[in-house]
Amino acid sequence: MTVVKDKEKESQNPLVRAFQQSVVQPLRESRAEMRKVVWPTREETIRLTIVVILLSAIMSAILFAADALFSWLLLLLQSAVANL
Repeated sequence: MTVVKDKEKESQNPLVRAFQQSVVQPLRESRAEMRKVVWPTREETIRLTIVVILLSAIMSAILFAADALFSWLLLLLQSAVANL
């Protein structure tokens, strides 16, 4: 059986073989990998989405505070230099 398959591979057109190796094989491998994926449940998705939203809000508040602080310090420095 393997001898027949090997002969079939040898008798194929080089263009067909190249197409199968460059297009068909990666698609088959991707499909096989997607079958191995363990998708999260609805509850996990909701919980993790809430975590992402909360962390994004916390990080934006921290960055806003840092930006406001540095802006205020820059204004103080500019006014101190202007008064010299």
